Amino acid sequence: MKKTRFLSSIGVVTAAALTLVACGKSNNDSNENAKTASKFPEATPVKTAKQGGTLKIAEATDTPFPGVFSPELSMSQIDTDIMSPGDEWLFDTDDHYKINDKGAATLKLDRKANTATITVKKGVKWSDGKQVTAKDIEYAYEIIANKDTQSQRYSSQFNIIKGMKEYHEGKAKTISGIEMPDGENGRVAVIHCTELKPGMTNSGNGYLWEDAAPYHYLKNIPFKKLQSSDRIRKHPIFFGPFKLGKLVRGQSVTWVPNKYYWRGKPKLDKIIYQVVAPTSVSQSIKSHKFDVAEVVNDQWNQVKDTKGVNFVAKIPLAYYYLAFKVGKWDAKKAKNVMDPKAKMNNKSLRQAMAYAMNTDAVYKHYTHGLSFQVPTLIPAQFGDYFDKSVKGYTYNLKKANQILDKAGYKKKGKWRVQPNGKPLTIHFLAMSGKATQGPIMQNYIQQWNKIGLNVKLVGGRLTEFNSFYDKVQHDAPGVDMFMAGWTMSSEPSQQQLYSEGTMSNYSRFVTPENNKLLDEMDSQKAFNHKYRVQKFHEWQKYMNDEAYVVPTYNYYSINAINNKITGYSNKPSQDNNGYPLWYKVAYAK
Repeated sequence: MKKTRFLSSIGVVTAAALTLVACGKSNNDSNENAKTASKFPEATPVKTAKQGGTLKIAEATDTPFPGVFSPELSMSQIDTDIMSPGDEWLFDTDDHYKINDKGAATLKLDRKANTATITVKKGVKWSDGKQVTAKDIEYAYEIIANKDTQSQRYSSQFNIIKGMKEYHEGKAKTISGIEMPDGENGRVAVIHCTELKPGMTNSGNGYLWEDAAPYHYLKNIPFKKLQSSDRIRKHPIFFGPFKLGKLVRGQSVTWVPNKYYWRGKPKLDKIIYQVVAPTSVSQSIKSHKFDVAEVVNDQWNQVKDTKGVNFVAKIPLAYYYLAFKVGKWDAKKAKNVMDPKAKMNNKSLRQAMAYAMNTDAVYKHYTHGLSFQVPTLIPAQFGDYFDKSVKGYTYNLKKANQILDKAGYKKKGKWRVQPNGKPLTIHFLAMSGKATQGPIMQNYIQQWNKIGLNVKLVGGRLTEFNSFYDKVQHDAPGVDMFMAGWTMSSEPSQQQLYSEGTMSNYSRFVTPENNKLLDEMDSQKAFNHKYRVQKFHEWQKYMNDEAYVVPTYNYYSINAINNKITGYSNKPSQDNNGYPLWYKVAYAK
């Protein structure tokens, strides 16, 4: 399973958006900027690399990073960013995310036997010098599946592995379907499945975990204490090109070379990730304080003429969204349970709120054209799986009002009431972030006010990142809807995000039709590409109509990179979990 993760902030707009956009000039600037961004390369220029040097990277966030240095336990994009110099995946891919044999391990699928065989290469070692073993592969599954770890990674998708469900439910002490033919210290793990799935040849398929966990290092820590342990929080080990050298909790991490790295010595002496307030990023880029800094798109015009940097860009496999809470996660049953009486469990209400959002105008203007509305929950990068015929929710206040009128949400004074006549107050959870975040979220609240809906921020203000996801994950009472974002797996299966048996389905919606479509798109019939595409299209239309989760926007991700740096690439065959291959990144001679 690829590490789907939360995007750390949401950039929206001020209430003056539509007036300003209507001026014309802003639109022209926006279009020009979008054209410029689309022409940026995916990689830095190829130059002769030299040994040595320190690479300083800005991590734009207005909150300390959580510091859970375990891919099995962390769900934060910030932690994933900061872990990337050490946390290498087991598999490499080509530019279409198809797994090849060039990585730390190889994968062999046998459809007749329903097995996936993972073989770790000899010499792939943890940063303490120990060989990565078959037990390390199994242990990663145990961390995810054992309820005591409270990992958010567990999904019913894993239940195709024999014995996984029984282990997750505490009925078995081991996962029977993971075989180690050469013993725990061998390098081969054979995963026995009830069936293989069509996406399993690709990274990010959601059925196979693509990392390992150091059993020898963590085995004496009870699962309940794993996430808070020093060996996860302060002294983690990885088998990637760098190891953790120095940690200032919540603020910075210094990485130094892993002398046991299987591909050889990295070029750089150090990589330092440093937390920087989003409001300070543009000044940091202009003053060359960092060698790598992601451009905050609403600050693009401030940095676009900076000398001495190369701009490298991509449209990430990601999207932001508005989600409506309609149920809870049942930990005992390990599934989402929908509440038919939930306030937001009315399709008309959800649709009307989606039509009231001025999404496209807002994002294009306030990010200088570098963000754009997306119509469906399948990004266009997935090619024919993306359904071009689904137009999404374009701004239409008249339609929003008509839908509410027809559904019986009548006005009683300033605000509408529920169809049963009871007052209606909608509590909206929104994350803090960029400087524009406060007025931005007020824009949407005002849009909903225009159609007679009384929407209020949870707690009366924006919520800090860590607290925000704690409330979302644990179904905090008093949250009716929230805005968040995903970076996605590189295989389009939607089971790990929206199925009945995944904790990541934070809206908590469960319907027979959704279950059916999700199963069909990953079924044995779906080995036929045309059939699978058809099911993806049906699912997008269904999700658009139901509006439990409404996609809002995606963006050009632009990094400003010191022009003395070479080897930095966003190409799938040249990256690791969406990050450059850090052992290749270097200063040019």
